[in-house]
Amino acid sequence: MANSWWEIKILGDPDLEDLIFWRLDSFGCRGMSCESKGHSQLIRAHLPQNQAHLLDLAALSLWLRQDALTVGLPLPLTQWHLIDEEDWASSWKQHWQPTEIGDCFLIYPAWLSVPQQTDRLLLRLDPGAAFGTGTHPTTHLCLEALEMRIGYDHSHPVIADIGCGSGILSIASVLLGAKKVLGVDIDPLAVRSARSNRELNQISADRLVVKKGSVELLSHLLGEKKVDGILCNILAEVIIDLIPGISAIASPHSWGIISGILLDQAKPIADTLEQHNWTVATLWKRQEWCCFNIRR
Repeated sequence: MANSWWEIKILGDPDLEDLIFWRLDSFGCRGMSCESKGHSQLIRAHLPQNQAHLLDLAALSLWLRQDALTVGLPLPLTQWHLIDEEDWASSWKQHWQPTEIGDCFLIYPAWLSVPQQTDRLLLRLDPGAAFGTGTHPTTHLCLEALEMRIGYDHSHPVIADIGCGSGILSIASVLLGAKKVLGVDIDPLAVRSARSNRELNQISADRLVVKKGSVELLSHLLGEKKVDGILCNILAEVIIDLIPGISAIASPHSWGIISGILLDQAKPIADTLEQHNWTVATLWKRQEWCCFNIRR
């Protein structure tokens, strides 16, 4: 059984998806996917058998329940079983299909043949172990906001993507015409995934820079320069801590798209942004999640 993998299945409220993905990523899982099951969401993840014992999986189940209690949502159900090496890499992929987002994007799994004809911007993606397949409401909101922000004005901005994950928002920015994108993430697996997806979409490393780090690294890379736009789709608790650093790399005319925030977390985020001279121009919401469109 040395080459076996744990397949972990979690059935829960759709609004728990971000928290569940974050928890699974912290636990070391790979190949995560989700699909709708009635009014619930079924999330699958995989982990090498030698990285977790039964007690570890029981602890994971407890943490997921505690996460749900913290945000006042129904407790998820967690199950796990062993599968063979050759099965794990493909088992999650069969549940993720092409997704149209907004008026212009088609998020397309890398393992499917490229469509012969489409009038949409084709964003090919293999998230690997990183968060960001385009299926979550926060990612939808960010992509739609990006389309509205830079899809029609042809301003060719320089953009920072903080917590870039699979690189989906960075790549989308380039496809929409961004001059340059600086993507950073503290997770080395996310950095690897974003670089792989950069190559998959035939984008040069000069136009989309992906580094391991956070806003401090961006400040070092930029020097005296500032960015035109900022993307940040993480969790509210992390965003609050990042706002001072985000503000430091922004020009007096910068804009931002901030998401990963539950509706009941919106006010402290808005208050902190205003304290750092940002104006919330619009607040978009989908299900229990919201997306801030901000400007200086």
